[in-house]
Amino acid sequence: MSSDETPNVPAARNSREAVREKAQQVHAQQSRARVMRRILIGVVAVVAVGAIGAAVAFAVGSSMSKPALSPSGMVDDGVIVTDSTITVGGTETTPAPTASSGGVGTTATPTPSPKTTEQPAEPTEIHVYVDYLSAGAAEFERANARQLAGWIKEGAVTVTYHPVALLTASSNGTKYSLRAASAAACVATYSQERFYDYNHELLTDQPEIDSDGRTNVQLADLAVAVGVSHAKKVRSCIENQDFVKWAKDATTRALEGPLPGTKDLKLNSEALVIVAGEAYVGAMGDPAEFSQFVLTTASDEYYGTTSPSPTPTPTSPTAPSTPAPTETPED
Repeated sequence: MSSDETPNVPAARNSREAVREKAQQVHAQQSRARVMRRILIGVVAVVAVGAIGAAVAFAVGSSMSKPALSPSGMVDDGVIVTDSTITVGGTETTPAPTASSGGVGTTATPTPSPKTTEQPAEPTEIHVYVDYLSAGAAEFERANARQLAGWIKEGAVTVTYHPVALLTASSNGTKYSLRAASAAACVATYSQERFYDYNHELLTDQPEIDSDGRTNVQLADLAVAVGVSHAKKVRSCIENQDFVKWAKDATTRALEGPLPGTKDLKLNSEALVIVAGEAYVGAMGDPAEFSQFVLTTASDEYYGTTSPSPTPTPTSPTAPSTPAPTETPED
């Protein structure tokens, strides 16, 4: 028996089309989602790139608007110490070495001077290159500070300190030598009358090598402790490391040479002392040896600038005059 009724179900073809349509809908939804994700990612990337570009532009602009600073009050990257800036006291200073003396601090039999027309003697130039982490520089300062002060006060020498940074890598990454040299330049710029004291303290109360050294705040505190004027400017300069680039460049200039007052000398040690253009190679901690070196160098410099006096022109001999007769008293 047949029936005209058919089941109320979709045909196979209709089912496949429905699945296909559903799949297309899902695919379309996924495609839209992927497009939206890509758009969002693109927007985020554009924003990020823009932010990075703005940051870079700001940094470049800031660096361009803030040029490298150079300290003032310096000559050939050094600070000349004058009588008015020296405060080392408490003990007697060593007599100044002179070209005519038999020895520094000793009494000698005067030596007849050569017959010369003497020119006024100029003070002997002494240049001291110091790395504030150098044991040799500290040793020299402790041994010779008062001796140098005495000679400066007597006008026998001029002393110029040159801060350098050769031991920057010897402070656990804190770059103490570089920061200390920059700090010394800050004091020289804003309170030069206290440079000698600050330089002396940095050298004689020196941190150990391969230690962190003083922080910038501690370097500024030390400057205030020695009585700098314009303390706020000095502190800001030190803590902001205003002269770090100068310290790098000054060290490079010294390494390349020639050093001031010399023909061809270059910086070859973190503690170098030059007297009248000659490098001192003696013991840094022996003031007597250094004094003798200064005396010898000053003498060579002094006599090298003298000129012989004219020799009198000999005259022809004349006949001896006849003596007048002597009267004999009458008896």
